[in-house]
Order: sequence, then structure tokens, then C-alpha cells
Amino acid sequence: MSKHFFGDTAVLTGRSLSHILRSPDTIITTAVTPIALMLMFVYVFGGAIETGTDNYVNYLLPGILLITIASGIAYTSYRLFLDMQGGIFERFQSMPIARSSVLWGHVLTSLVANLVSVVIVVLVALLMGFRSGAGVLAWLGVAGILIMFTLALTWLAVIAGLSAKTVDGASAFSYPLIFLPFISSAFVPTDTMPGPVQWFAENQPVTSIVNTVRDLLAQQPVGTDIWVALAWCVGILAVAYGFATAAYRRKIS
Repeated sequence: MSKHFFGDTAVLTGRSLSHILRSPDTIITTAVTPIALMLMFVYVFGGAIETGTDNYVNYLLPGILLITIASGIAYTSYRLFLDMQGGIFERFQSMPIARSSVLWGHVLTSLVANLVSVVIVVLVALLMGFRSGAGVLAWLGVAGILIMFTLALTWLAVIAGLSAKTVDGASAFSYPLIFLPFISSAFVPTDTMPGPVQWFAENQPVTSIVNTVRDLLAQQPVGTDIWVALAWCVGILAVAYGFATAAYRRKIS
């Protein structure tokens, strides 16, 4: 790793963040869809959904947070694609900077932007009646899992941004990720689903992550779900990082 890596990454992260600060509607747009879903499910469908809890927004929020992150990473692939098309990568190659810092600048920008969106959604949930007696350690656990999930999806976004042929293609990959929480325990318990759907819901990554976040916020024992959630996040992160760096090397070679 180049001795300039951290300094170069900080500079490039600042560059990407400055673009977002000049266009804050990016974060607002990212948060609008999850908030709209939360409002609809709580106030329209919530009375008809049986989850075994008195406050449906408490049950719903973990899944909404994952949808928020999945929505936000589309902008990462979009910004990366524009940089590729605008020739900025070729300009960076002519400069004495660490090559990997270009990608990490986009990744850390995605992390910051998504965490801001998550905070906005949590604040709206509080206005809707969300309450949690979780302590500091539980909240840190929730933050850690959401950060791991964001990093894993962001590196997937990097692959899409490097490989896409069009602007639409760069962001369209996120649509299945946004849809995935709907076939999980995010909105209803999985035991209410028909057999094949229940099997899929219980064995895909979103369910274990949602269950872990929900249990931490409700001060309930997390059981094995936390290890399954971490295994999914680390596994996706490792594979996505490997493919992303390989794709980047091909682009700049």
C-alpha cells in the first residue's frame, strides 16, 4: 500500500463529498422513497399486518433502513460511471497518487451519504412513534452492522459503475437489492409465507440482518442471527471487493 494512500483517499473523498454538498437533493431523494414506504406501510397497511408487536413502526424500521442503503448506493455507481466517462480516471493516472484511493474515495463518500440518509429516516420514524430502550452498545452494534452492509453493497456498486455501458445501466443494478427486503422478514414474519417463498426469505441475507437489528433495538437476545448476518456481510464484501479491484485494474491497464 502506498504511503500516500490515506492522504490521497482523504482528498478524493473530500472531492466527492463536495459534489454531494453542492447537490444535497441526492441525499434527500435517497431518503424520500424509504420514508414514503414507511408511511404507507404504517398508516395504510399496518393495521392489517399481524407481527406480534404493538408498534408496527418498530417492527418495520430495520427493513426500511436496508432499503435506504440499497437506494443510496445507486448514486455511487452513477458518480463512478460519470467519472469514468468524463476522463477523470485518466487524469488521476497521470498524477502521483495511490491508484486504489480513487475507488476508496467513492466508497467512503457512499458510506457518509448513506449514514446521513439513515439518520434522516430514523428521525422520521421517531416522529411516527418509533421507540427503543436499547443501550449504547446495542446502538453501536446496529451501526456496525449497517456500516458493514453499506460497504458490501457499495463495492457491488463499484463493479456496476466500472462495468456499465450507459448511465441507466450504472444505477439499475440496485433495483433487485431494493426489492429483496420485500421477500424477507422486513415487513411480515416469514412463517406467514408459502413454503418456497418462506425458504427463500429465511435463507437470504436481508432476513438475518433485519432480525439482528430488530432484536438489538428491542433489547432481545440476537441468537445466531448476528453471526449469520455478519457472515453474509463479510462474504459479500470480500467477493465484491475482489471483483471490483480486478475490474478497476483492467480499466486502468
